[in-house]
Amino acid sequence: MSSNFIRDIIDEDLKNNKNSGRVHTRFPPEPNGYLHIGHAKAICINFGIAKDYNGKCNLRMDDTNPSKEDVEYVESIKEDIKWLGFEWTGPIYFASDYYEKLYEYAEKLIQTGKAFVCDLSADEMRAYRGTLTEPGKESPFRNRSIEENFSLFRKMRAGEFPDGAKTLRAKIDMTSPNINMRDPVIYRIMRSTHHRTGDQWCIYPMYDYAHPLSDYFEGITHSLCSLEFEDHRPLYNWVLEALLSEKLPRQIEFARLNINYTVMSKRKLLELVEKGYVDGWDDPRMPTLSGLRRRGYTPESIRTFQELIGVSKANSIVDFSLLEFAIREDLNKRAERRMTVIKPLKVVIENYPDNQIEWFEAENNPEDPNSEKRKIPFSKVVYIERDDFMENPPKKYFRLSPGSEVRLKYAYYITCKEVIKDNKGEITELRCIYDPQSRGGGTPDNRVVRGTLHWVSALHAKKTEVRLYDHLFNVSNPGENDKDYKDELNPISLVVLKDCLIEPSLAEAKPGQFYQFLRQGYFCADSKAAKEGLLVFNRTVTLKDTWAKIAASSRNKQS
Repeated sequence: MSSNFIRDIIDEDLKNNKNSGRVHTRFPPEPNGYLHIGHAKAICINFGIAKDYNGKCNLRMDDTNPSKEDVEYVESIKEDIKWLGFEWTGPIYFASDYYEKLYEYAEKLIQTGKAFVCDLSADEMRAYRGTLTEPGKESPFRNRSIEENFSLFRKMRAGEFPDGAKTLRAKIDMTSPNINMRDPVIYRIMRSTHHRTGDQWCIYPMYDYAHPLSDYFEGITHSLCSLEFEDHRPLYNWVLEALLSEKLPRQIEFARLNINYTVMSKRKLLELVEKGYVDGWDDPRMPTLSGLRRRGYTPESIRTFQELIGVSKANSIVDFSLLEFAIREDLNKRAERRMTVIKPLKVVIENYPDNQIEWFEAENNPEDPNSEKRKIPFSKVVYIERDDFMENPPKKYFRLSPGSEVRLKYAYYITCKEVIKDNKGEITELRCIYDPQSRGGGTPDNRVVRGTLHWVSALHAKKTEVRLYDHLFNVSNPGENDKDYKDELNPISLVVLKDCLIEPSLAEAKPGQFYQFLRQGYFCADSKAAKEGLLVFNRTVTLKDTWAKIAASSRNKQS
């Protein structure tokens, strides 16, 4: 259990027997989109701390804005948390569970002169708010009597005013250097059907009001949230202190997770989905947990990634390659190896018997001592990667070329004797011979053959589609300098290859099952295509890892 500033605070609270030794956290997502890798950090922190301290962690849906929320998002959030390996305490909570209580507490604020009904429009309110360097101006409706505010607020609830006509605002300080404390709105009128309460309500609480009280109602001791809420903490405390006198939850902020070559804004992700730039929330190029899952990322790799980046108070941008390092480390130990030719080139072994079929033993996973071996078939005609042949190779080219010899992994040495081309000059076939004495990859004379190629038998290979995924954006920080982030989408973030050839055992791959395709990378069977009866493999990550030093450096910083 590595230490960080949050754990130091909790350790001190426990030492002083604060909260009677309880540790109770919560994860409060708004069900207005799918969770992304940034939310995974909050999940791992909140659920992880609760687990390590034998405490509790609630899952609470912050459903205070029905115009953007949906049951689909609620279900996806539940699925993602379970997939990451965490369980929430008790039932799922909703901010809407507390609508009546929240309303009653709002009336208490009115009765104590700490809230007022305001008729300013949204634009007028912005004009009155002031700037970072200039104080705001008080609303002309700020000094309404308690009786008038109380009556107007009840009429707001009864639906007697149109949307946007009035708001309930906390009466704090329009000269505060913290803009969040300049009489913030705590209720607004919004006629929108709620996914749980239907049309029962036409006024809805704002997050900054509902959140601290929901924490209090649930007995939360440590309200852990990302750094953008640091300026909201005085309002969090004000709401609780204005209404309560008991022991109150404490808000603690940590740096949010930002990764290059992607966007984390739910608004932007929703736009990518709705305008068809991606294939839904679970598109494997998306930073959503459902997208990463479909691409082949494992919950173990996501949790490892979170451990590598650690918990800090300062925002920073993490290199996507560190996430790729985490999945390589995980899959290298667990993924079974298979041979797949994604750009096939036909090879006829002229001196191999026409009707002969041999079966060779192949390793499933050399990293796993308990892994069994499998049998792969070999015949007169095989396919190799087109990129593994060059007619006029440079020096130190160790793959196949005219007159050169290579090893077909697990099988024989072959030598290229002839290149067959079509009338356009494109290479369509290679004619080779094999050395019968090299069966299994060796020869009596122990000659050195430096190139080893993967292959599939033409008689036994199965066809499939392979999708090669890359960064969704072609710049490190999309939308920087007021640019339209959609103009920076990577045009080759997805390359679809048809008629790829796989060894026969891969035809039985289950949805989501992952493999290492020899010399190609790590791939998984696409779960969405499987529902349509199709066998498609998504590339999770390439084999090359040039960023291992980044991970090593991160480990050193954590130690």
